[in-house]
Amino acid sequence: MVSADAARNIVGIIGNVISFGLFLSPVPTFWKIYKKKDVEEFKADPYLATLLNCMLWVFYGLPIVHPNSILVVTINGVGLVVEAAYLMIYFIYAPNKKRLRVLYFLAGEAVFMVIVVLCVLLTAHTHEKRSMIVGILCIIFGTMMYASPLTVMGKVIKTKSTEYMPFLLSLVNFCNGCCWTAYALIKFDLYITIPNGLGALFGLAQLVLYACYCGSTPKKNNGKNVEMPNIVNTNTAGGGNVSVTVER
Repeated sequence: MVSADAARNIVGIIGNVISFGLFLSPVPTFWKIYKKKDVEEFKADPYLATLLNCMLWVFYGLPIVHPNSILVVTINGVGLVVEAAYLMIYFIYAPNKKRLRVLYFLAGEAVFMVIVVLCVLLTAHTHEKRSMIVGILCIIFGTMMYASPLTVMGKVIKTKSTEYMPFLLSLVNFCNGCCWTAYALIKFDLYITIPNGLGALFGLAQLVLYACYCGSTPKKNNGKNVEMPNIVNTNTAGGGNVSVTVER
């Protein structure tokens, strides 16, 4: 019989693979930026948000905060590197005004993380208290990131077209949320369960919308490029996040 620890590790490894795929979903966008040497109308906001989210989850999964969460650290550590690479490419090809904005946000995130780390390590002296403080922050920021899928879903309902909500990414987002929810439930972890449960629900809602509106409106091919980076939660251990930026 498979032990709970073994089952949790298997599910966590599957979650790592799915989340890694979500992290790589913006690659075509940055390949286009690299080829054109211009960021055009693309924004750095989703990548800045995902970077902060990954930093919080890496801190949460460290043994000094929440022991036995190495798989949370691995995927979010990978996400941290990937998002940093995206932002580096963006910074290289962005105009000065956008570069300064990215720098301001990065500086703010760095200061925020230093404050969080110091406050947690100096004021909370048990794993339970540290997990609670960092976990609540992960839930808050992860939940805030779910605003972007709501925008996309609203657009689908309004236009009765799934043009801006690709089926494959919606499916992967749903699977990612389900996988990490299962991981959190095997050895109950409230702080991973809540954001991932929300991620699974949002993914399911996107699939239902796709089933309702797929093909109901002819898709227009007028040169628009659709970008759906994760978040995730890629908000990875937090359920995965899919946002849309439409370049006109």
